[in-house]
Parts: sequence; C-alpha cells; structure tokens
Amino acid sequence: MAYEIVIGDRMYSSWSLRGWLMFTAFNIPVSTRLAPMLTPEFQSTLEEFPPARLVPAVRAGGQIVWDTMAIAETLAEKHPGLWPEDPADRAMARSLAAEMHSGFPALRSVCPMNLRCQFETPKLGDDVKADLSRLEELWALPGARGTAPWLFGAYSLADAFFAPVAARIAGYDLPMSRDAKAYVASHLAHGPFRRWRAMAFVSDRPMDRYEDNGLARNTWPGPVPVTAEAISSGTPLNATCPYSGKPPREDSLARIDGKIIGFCNQFCRDKSVADPDAWPELKELRARLSA
Repeated sequence: MAYEIVIGDRMYSSWSLRGWLMFTAFNIPVSTRLAPMLTPEFQSTLEEFPPARLVPAVRAGGQIVWDTMAIAETLAEKHPGLWPEDPADRAMARSLAAEMHSGFPALRSVCPMNLRCQFETPKLGDDVKADLSRLEELWALPGARGTAPWLFGAYSLADAFFAPVAARIAGYDLPMSRDAKAYVASHLAHGPFRRWRAMAFVSDRPMDRYEDNGLARNTWPGPVPVTAEAISSGTPLNATCPYSGKPPREDSLARIDGKIIGFCNQFCRDKSVADPDAWPELKELRARLSA
C-alpha cells in the first residue's frame, strides 16, 4: 500500500514528528508533504486530506487517517510488530501511548518543542513538575524489565509517542533521573530522529512564537555532527548521489570529513551537511571513500 503523510514544520511540530516516526522508524515507505504552519498553504494542503483539519494526516490507499493514535493503530493492523509481541507488554505499551497522547498539558504549554538548540530551563510550576514526575513513573514501569534503551526492548510505537516529549526534556534541560535522561538520550541518538532534525534545518523557517521565548540558548545536547560544509566548487569523489543514484550537480557539493561529495540537489546536500552521521546511505559512501 502507498502511504502519504502531511506534516507541519519539523522544527516545531511535535505531533508531526510522532506520526512520521511511525513510518520511518519501522522502514515503512511513505511520501511526505510539508504544510508550513501559520501560512495559507497549511490549510490549502490539508484540504487535499479531507476531513482532517490538523497534521499529521495520512492517505493510506483511498483512506484518509488523522490523529496519531488512529494512525498508529491503522499501521499496526497492516504491519505486524509495531507494538510489543507479548500481550501484557502490548497492553501496557498502548496504555502508555494513550496517556501521552491525551495528557501532560502543562509540560506541552511551558516547553513547546523546538529542535534548534537547548534553552535554559524555564521556571517550572508544580503542574509541570507533576507531569515530569508522572513521566518518570511511566518510564520505570517497562524499564524495570531491563529492556534499555527502549521501553520494551525493540523500538515500538510506544517509543514513537514519547519522542516529542524526550525532545522537550532535552531542549529545556528539564530535571529528570539518570535512567530517564538515558532514555531521552536514546531518542536524540536515534537515526530517524536525527534525520528529522537535520531536515528541519533545511526546510523550516524560524517562527517567532517558538524562538522569542526570552531564554538563553545552549548547544543541542544530542550527538555532535562531524564537520561538514556546503561548498560552491570542486570535483566530487563520488559519481552518483548516495540517495538517488543520479549524477551530482555542480551547485550541490559539500566537504565532509575533508572530502568533496556531490549530491543530486541542494536539499540532499543540505540535509547531509546538517548531520552527516544521520544518513545510512551517506555513511556507507563515506566508508567506501575512506577505504
């Protein structure tokens, strides 16, 4: 079945991140449409996915599915293995995902997702502290079974539901236990999460409502990307783009690990420059060039 998903700005849209991970983290092919938030294009794009009114929304064959819980269950029906195999674990995973889906309003409000950097910790009220305490409690339930780094051993839909809140905890340096911080770090190092964040720097424009929060900024706490830069001239060492297999273009060159690599377009180049280690195809090419 062919899937198409419409998302909001990757830098800020936590619901879009969750929906996109349900495909990409499980290697389910999906084409992606971007509907920039707070623009006329947002509504006009969603009109192609009736009756959905918010992102993410998915076209699955001739069916439109919206809301991340509905998307999760629709995919699980068609692609076994997205929830834990054990019935007790599966029931707990669904319960955890459902509570994340409908809860934690204080944390969501005070700490909106912004993947650009880490902000200083804002003043936290008792309601936000209660949300953080509840997350600790929930994450300890499956974690007590020794299934690190994910909640139930292999990555599951439950982890996809918690990825955006992990980004919030990291993005505002929120106080959590050592075990909870280790779970957050697993999300930041997760390949699909890193690819989403890399593309955010390419496709998204800064939005004042998320950027002008008056908080000091620090370096993003995830894995540090290798040195890379876009360049305007040079001879690439590769004959084809690592993603498309097409010949490199002269305006789509980058220097990564000190080597000139060509891409078929500037989006491929720029997402690679943002985080070269996030892309398996590029890592394979770099390994061949270094052999």
